[in-house]
Amino acid sequence: MDFSEALKIYGAYRQGASLTRWISERESTLDLQTLSSGALPALEAAFELKRSVSELNTFIHAVGIIASLPHLLASGEVVESVSLGAGNTGKDFDLETNLSVAEFKFITWKGNDAVRQDSLFADLAKLCLHPSNKQKFLYLTGADLALKFLEGRRAIDSVLSRRTKIREAFQNRFASRFKTVGEFYRCDFNCVRLVDLYDVVPGLRQLIAGVNPPNT
Repeated sequence: MDFSEALKIYGAYRQGASLTRWISERESTLDLQTLSSGALPALEAAFELKRSVSELNTFIHAVGIIASLPHLLASGEVVESVSLGAGNTGKDFDLETNLSVAEFKFITWKGNDAVRQDSLFADLAKLCLHPSNKQKFLYLTGADLALKFLEGRRAIDSVLSRRTKIREAFQNRFASRFKTVGEFYRCDFNCVRLVDLYDVVPGLRQLIAGVNPPNT
């Protein structure tokens, strides 16, 4: 069953109702023979959709980079390497050109963002620690909220607690010089430039306004 077929079967079985209403209606209809009609195909469709949606994080990351690149490259800048898949792809960074290296974070901040904060700081630290004279960029969505974290007082030991490799590299480089994220972000060693894609890619802010995509 492909995605389009699964979506069609799922939609037909749900009949356009909200999930709460759909469940309520079936709880009040205890005719099991009627309820079971079409249930197995709908279940198969739901599992197919769940598998597909689990890939949405990677899809957003890939398409977000593709949509952003035409607005980011300077005149004469040449792409040397690009990693469109989120996660471990074997490449050092999402983007490397003859002039820069960069990471992308397509995040919708929600308020309770510890996991998102950890991921953001890990990318910042990785870029900063990379031994390159190229410009270093961290492209993200909603830089104003990200900055509240980066200028704040969360302990670096906490933020990097699940990033063993980066934590060890950070400690080897800076020892115990920095205790909090804010201390490091404001120091001269932080050579990474944050760029809010909302300010660069036309229509991006409006496109995802009110939408909560998965963390990337």
